[in-house]
Amino acid sequence: MSLQLENVTKRFGDFTAVDQLNLSIEQGTMYGFLGANGAGKTTTFRMILGLLNANEGKITWNQKRISYATSPEIGYLPEERGLYPKMKVAEQLIFLGQLRGMSKSASKRAASEWLEKMEVSHYETKKVEELSKGNQQKIQVIASLMHQPKLLILDEPFSGLDPVNVEMLKNAILEFRNNGATILFSSHRMDHVEELCEQLSIIHQGKQVVSGSLREVKRSFGRQNVRIHSEYDLASLASIEGVTNVQQSIEGAIYQVETEEVAHELLATALQLGPIRHFAIEEPSLQDIFIEKVGNVHA
Repeated sequence: MSLQLENVTKRFGDFTAVDQLNLSIEQGTMYGFLGANGAGKTTTFRMILGLLNANEGKITWNQKRISYATSPEIGYLPEERGLYPKMKVAEQLIFLGQLRGMSKSASKRAASEWLEKMEVSHYETKKVEELSKGNQQKIQVIASLMHQPKLLILDEPFSGLDPVNVEMLKNAILEFRNNGATILFSSHRMDHVEELCEQLSIIHQGKQVVSGSLREVKRSFGRQNVRIHSEYDLASLASIEGVTNVQQSIEGAIYQVETEEVAHELLATALQLGPIRHFAIEEPSLQDIFIEKVGNVHA
């Protein structure tokens, strides 16, 4: 079971929202789809789901186009929440489960199990509008998961959740992945993507600017971070050739360098200035790569 996008393009008049996009996501893969606001992520999700038609290219799930017939296999968590505010939580979940092809009894059972699992069973008879934003988000998550989809598309799934509930949702998503589901999700939190994803793409203004495994993407970046902590003034290290960026943190300065030789030069120069408390060469973070490719203004 795989999701394939081949040279997919979507235009709105003269504006190209998605430009020749290629994705190949195999069964059981967690795939991060990253980009600044307006990059084309949600448009891509809507094309995958058949809510928008691509101008060019081909989208298939298991070599077939997604349609109403494949709806029971798909789970979608939209960035814009779509719950009925006046409807009671359990009634709403049962209704949405039936829309995904579940029987009323199976839908009722699944709703009850998921409300318990997400620790919101006490809101079963409450209207959605009576819940906090975070708990509304949890109900929306349950609606996207309760029919046990094989393809999960999650648009900013962690927004509005506190750290405890983020962990709860992460565990639920990982369980789906471990059971063979294919998961495509967007997030502005690069740490979540680094933690969860084996594969990723970054798109910028509709174009794919990075694609591959997390390891490949980091290796191809061609830079490393050097963290140095000293009680002495190390400001002069920033002028060493091959140092491309410097960031200050509580745990010391972080120098982005082009080669490992520059890293060793940093160490030697720092030791000349005085004793150092900490020195480490670290791989670039996904945040570093995102800012480099998309621009500081969007990060």
